[in-house]
Amino acid sequence: MKAPEIPANEPARLRSLHASGLVGSAPSERFDRITRLARHLFGTQYALLSLVDANELWLQSCVGWERNGVPREISFCGHAILEFSPMVVEDALKDDRFFDNPLVTGPPHLRFYAGCPVRSPDGYAIGSLCLVDDKPHSLTCAQISILQDLAAIVEDEFSVLNNTIRDELTGLSNRRGFTTLGNYALLSGKRRGEPLSLSYIDLDYFKEINDTWGHRAGDQALVAMAQLMKQSFRDADVISRQGGDEFSVLFIDSDVDGAWLAMQSLQDKVESYNRSAGNPWQLQFSWGVEEYNPDHHETLDALIDAADRGMYHMKKARHVAR
Repeated sequence: MKAPEIPANEPARLRSLHASGLVGSAPSERFDRITRLARHLFGTQYALLSLVDANELWLQSCVGWERNGVPREISFCGHAILEFSPMVVEDALKDDRFFDNPLVTGPPHLRFYAGCPVRSPDGYAIGSLCLVDDKPHSLTCAQISILQDLAAIVEDEFSVLNNTIRDELTGLSNRRGFTTLGNYALLSGKRRGEPLSLSYIDLDYFKEINDTWGHRAGDQALVAMAQLMKQSFRDADVISRQGGDEFSVLFIDSDVDGAWLAMQSLQDKVESYNRSAGNPWQLQFSWGVEEYNPDHHETLDALIDAADRGMYHMKKARHVAR
């Protein structure tokens, strides 16, 4: 048996998967109707929408198959997400990768698999829409095109769901998206023994921008801040707009000193932006940083509250000095 390789972009792929909020979620008719249609069109025993997590598959929708996890190391879908087109195994007993796979040699005695990778809105292959049977099958080019069309419908549904966890103005995660991904990051960090730090950010004098130059200028300031944060922080870091003029960033594998250095880098970029942008207003912000300590922060909200208090102290000191 050949275990599936791990994609080179695995950390980012897993973040994208968990940011979707799908792993661990309840069954949804929006996906069940697609797998029902797939099984009907192709006449297979099973049709599944699987999401490939770090160690096992999460079956987001399954028709004919019991809703339980499959270890990633023996999964067919772990191989399918490595492809850019559907992976078709006409007879697993004749395939060097799968002939001795436990899913083939034992129940449910799989012989046929056709899986089309499905991608999150940011382009990561997070799972597979797949057809499975205990008898060999072959697919025509027309049938493969139909499977790809159904996978595209799944991706459209991913985009709809993504809009509920993204801030429309800035494109950053919103509060809901940040909570989902932040909780996953905390669990992962604890498991690997990696430090995490959170910064809470608030724009200074933002009301003055809105009152003096209008809400369009206020939106411009928010978008500019979001762009500068993206430029300053790593792809691994979790950036969000919490609401209004408040932002947060969860620094992955970074202690408080590293987080402060990153915030200083953001400060430098903001100052450079102010010098070159030619706006009648200045972009300014206050922040607080808190390193995650499971003994002090039982939840993500507790970590946010601690960083928020630090931000408030900085903002108060700056207002007094103004």
